[in-house]
Amino acid sequence: MSWKEKLKEELIALGITMLYFSLWFAFLITMKMLLLREYNVEFYGLSMAFVGALIVAKVILIIDHIPLGSWIEKQPAIVDILFRTLLYSLGIILILILEKAFEARSEAGGFLEAIPYIFDHRNVNHIYVNSIAVIFSLLGFNFLTLIAKNLGKGGLKKILLSPPPL
Repeated sequence: MSWKEKLKEELIALGITMLYFSLWFAFLITMKMLLLREYNVEFYGLSMAFVGALIVAKVILIIDHIPLGSWIEKQPAIVDILFRTLLYSLGIILILILEKAFEARSEAGGFLEAIPYIFDHRNVNHIYVNSIAVIFSLLGFNFLTLIAKNLGKGGLKKILLSPPPL
């Protein structure tokens, strides 16, 4: 396979993965906007959803190339799904905590002081909500990825774009 074909394949995978997470994150942002509108708080974050989706998609595609070990290959598929979801979720939650700590560093008196600070203030609810949404999006992504791998190239697309069986 030439580098052009590999690049094209990687860009398609990135695009599909980003589309999946963009839909999830756009849903999350829409829910936040609707909830905050009840309290007359304006919130605009749709562009953040797309940037976040791009970052998450690229990180997941990179992590997907890292072998998890032979023990995981011997386990049932559900173990692989749950393990990957846990692994990816821990990474995303860590990034969310670091992001909030970076934002609160001036209020808390430094970056290291900001980590416990965010857990003592209401910013922690933002981390919880985003973590829950990301965990379920990752679970769905890992489940669909496993199905797609088992169906072979184009198998999932064929099923989704064909009329349902009678």
